[in-house]
Amino acid sequence: MTTKKRKTLFIALLVALWSTMIVPSMAAQESTRLIIRVDDMGCSHATNTGIVKTFADGIATSVEIMVPTPWYPEAIAMLAEMPNVDVGIHLTLTSEWTNVKWRPLTGPSSITDERGYFYPMIWPNERLGKGAAIQDHDWSIGDMERELRAQIEMAKRDIPQLSHMSAHMGCLNINEETKALYNRLGKEYGLDIFLEDHEVQRMPGLGDNTLPPEQRVVRFIENLKGLQPGTWLFVEHPADDFPEQQAIGHPGYEHVAQDRYGVMQMLTDKRVKNAIAELGIELVSYGDLKK
Repeated sequence: MTTKKRKTLFIALLVALWSTMIVPSMAAQESTRLIIRVDDMGCSHATNTGIVKTFADGIATSVEIMVPTPWYPEAIAMLAEMPNVDVGIHLTLTSEWTNVKWRPLTGPSSITDERGYFYPMIWPNERLGKGAAIQDHDWSIGDMERELRAQIEMAKRDIPQLSHMSAHMGCLNINEETKALYNRLGKEYGLDIFLEDHEVQRMPGLGDNTLPPEQRVVRFIENLKGLQPGTWLFVEHPADDFPEQQAIGHPGYEHVAQDRYGVMQMLTDKRVKNAIAELGIELVSYGDLKK
């Protein structure tokens, strides 16, 4: 064999070896994964039933439950019948709706109003007026930590498949101290599936919560088509359109029932499920990020 032929054969072998090492890695990077997170389980019966439907008939992969809410007992009973569903605790420090309120598990403190309820908002909101936000008051990080620990410990007792945590209305983004508390509690209780550690990106939302159901489906599918390889998160709030849900709202967001019923319809629409299959998008949960 001539020197030239040996050189050619050597190069061919190198190329073949490179292909076996690199191509599988590239293929793995080319996958598109999507977490569909449905929030606020426990805040109303309509929310509980709507969320269950998005798992039974739709594309939901992770659900967030709010411990201090009035329909929490029903929520945990439902989740007991869905043992394979990935659950996160939605840490709660606000009670935003006008006609229904919830209180901390730990009782009145610096994080509650004069009636013992959570304040409606974290950040000041002009529509609700001065004093409606926790930041309008002299709150204590110690009171906040005691309440969050009580919520986590109750959820861990009640929900065997609890895998992670999240913050309702961004309640732990107030400052660096609350962010540090969030990270510390997550690690201490084994709920530390932090999205930034897994390079999870936010999928674009619909941009308009007054869209009719048909337009929601169209826009959602358009957004699915725009996803690039990687892991993405889509967060929404499905619910049935029951009379109790129609009474829920606050200034600036009075069409809660209409909006959240439209979300439920979108997440259970066959065209959405077909688009996900056709695009080769893999639906995953928070728990899958640790696998």
